[in-house]
Amino acid sequence: MKILLDIPDKQVPFAMEVLRSFSFVKKIKPMSEASETLWNDLQDAAKQVRQHKKGKLKLKTAEDLLNEL
Repeated sequence: MKILLDIPDKQVPFAMEVLRSFSFVKKIKPMSEASETLWNDLQDAAKQVRQHKKGKLKLKTAEDLLNEL
């Protein structure tokens, strides 16, 4: 199982030390800034899709997006 933690920058060294001390933790890898941005963008997109499915948001069609170019 993978778990994503949001830890304040000041606490990262301590949190990493604690996590490494657990024998059952297999891998600890901080996200790069680019990965974090991508993750946030994907979360926003998923939220918009859920709102669209509930009828609370109208999304642009692919044709509308192409016409903007």
